Amino acid sequence: MNWSAFLLEHQPFAHGAPVCLASLRASPEDFRVDELASFEPSGEGEHVFLHIRKRNQNTAWVAGRLAEAAGVPLDAVSYAGLKDRRAVTTQWFSVHVPNRQLPDFSPVWCDDIELLTQTWNARKLKRGAHLGNRFHLVLRDVDGAPEAIDARLQTLADGGVPNYIGPQRFGHGNANLAAGESLLAGKPRRRLNHREGLMISAVRSAFFNRVLGERVAAGQWAVMLPGDVLMLDGRGSFFRPEADDEALPSRIQAQELHPTGPLFGRGVPAVTEDVLALEQTVSALTEGLAERLGAFGLEAQRRALRLRVGDLHWEHGADGSLHLSFALPSGAFATSVLRELAQLRESGLHEVPVE
Repeated sequence: MNWSAFLLEHQPFAHGAPVCLASLRASPEDFRVDELASFEPSGEGEHVFLHIRKRNQNTAWVAGRLAEAAGVPLDAVSYAGLKDRRAVTTQWFSVHVPNRQLPDFSPVWCDDIELLTQTWNARKLKRGAHLGNRFHLVLRDVDGAPEAIDARLQTLADGGVPNYIGPQRFGHGNANLAAGESLLAGKPRRRLNHREGLMISAVRSAFFNRVLGERVAAGQWAVMLPGDVLMLDGRGSFFRPEADDEALPSRIQAQELHPTGPLFGRGVPAVTEDVLALEQTVSALTEGLAERLGAFGLEAQRRALRLRVGDLHWEHGADGSLHLSFALPSGAFATSVLRELAQLRESGLHEVPVE
């Protein structure tokens, strides 16, 4: 199929064109991510919890090193979400140690992998078991009027940004889309390996972005339409609003609630009326691929159309840099924030989506 209209680079901006040109990731220290935990380990149990700071290392590789040091299978090591490689990040890992004999992890620690805290917990760390992430970014060689940059950042803080799924999901040159299309054209099957799962996810993500793009273009991405279902900020579940709930408009404006878009899959659509008509129109453009997602075991889900940029702070450096700090829920992309602010000279943003 022709993917052009589904590509992220062809989706509209919500707040106008970027107001500056900038460079990102002159060094890993320019992209720092700190995982926001949702609970405190109990200090007891047979899962050792390790709070780790890593630099220029990807999450899966560190997990492999921990498994090797502990002498356990790789699936005995867990983490809440993937973190980017070309960055400085902190996150929790858990390692199942049934005999509670603390392994010697010292071979793992080095200048780029540092142990911050170590404790125990009764249960392993599950994927998505964190509130989100705080980002500390440095944009360099910023070319743009400071007044325009400040105004745009305030707009993002006040109104959020479209919750587009970032370009990292689609692979270099959007190669995951073509690969996913080929996979979906084959015989349906429910068991997919990791690589195949990424391909399928890329296709579904492109369809979500197109629906979101349609609502952004119409100025309807942050308002409730007839037939919408809503999602609490930072949550994954959705609900059908009561028609007589007079508080809904103000709660949506305050970014407590968000309208949602489809992650197509098996199941009855959750939306009705105008929203269902729009989503069916986009589905019809996929040449049957949206319907094929269910045949490959994907259940229909919803994703918030708007992303709240939490606790946004910024500072202009004397050297022409711009320092940004903000928090996002799990599953969100920092690139969705940056695209509404700056055109980046450096396009290799190999950020992994936080899960």
